[in-house]
Amino acid sequence: MDYTAFKLTIAVLATIGLYSVLYRENKFYRFWEHVFLGLAAGWAIVALWTESLKEGWYDKMVGSTGETVTPGFWPWALLLPIGLMGYLVFSRKHNWMSRIPIGIILGLWSGQQIQVWWTRYGPQIHSSMKPVFPTSWERFTAPATLGNPAYTATEAAEINARIYPSEAITNLIFVFTLIAVLSYFLFSFEHKTKFMRGLATSGRWLLMIGFGAIFGSTVMMRFSLLIDRMYFVWIEWLNNTILGRG
Repeated sequence: MDYTAFKLTIAVLATIGLYSVLYRENKFYRFWEHVFLGLAAGWAIVALWTESLKEGWYDKMVGSTGETVTPGFWPWALLLPIGLMGYLVFSRKHNWMSRIPIGIILGLWSGQQIQVWWTRYGPQIHSSMKPVFPTSWERFTAPATLGNPAYTATEAAEINARIYPSEAITNLIFVFTLIAVLSYFLFSFEHKTKFMRGLATSGRWLLMIGFGAIFGSTVMMRFSLLIDRMYFVWIEWLNNTILGRG
């Protein structure tokens, strides 16, 4: 057995071992679980240095001599003892010092969250403001302009800027869903009017539809992973490598 076949065989054993937990908890699964966790821990240590510390701290401290030479700045070395203080949490006598880097991280993180919040949710708020009234009644749906030689770039831009009835209906459904779901989470006052109770009930039903779609997508994703692993076991390993039919 050559190296490639041996490597694929180990991968197949790991796949079968991890999937064996679907039958019941067993030692074969436990073994491959610990192998996976050990490899993940080792990879995380290497990734921490290569993807974070080296470029974000070490190269800035000692300088970089790649395609562009950049000088180093020694104050970056002060981050090393501050970071090592975090490990003093395991010391009963000096564990108070671990609060220093934790406080610094929490302070920086709290300040950044304002910008992070707006960067993440600002575009979502902007995109939720959709027009619900058509601006063109020439046809019900918008014509296909992408890759269509019948339209110039200017004409395609003008067509895409119009709101056709089909798009207006879609936007209306979206805006109604957004308002209904938000009204469901208004817990600060009681929904006394019939309109608010109906709107909140509609929001709850729409939430259930959305959760159902998400759950269905999750199940399909799990099946996609299963199909990929079964293709690896039966086609790439057994058929192509062991039996040599590839």
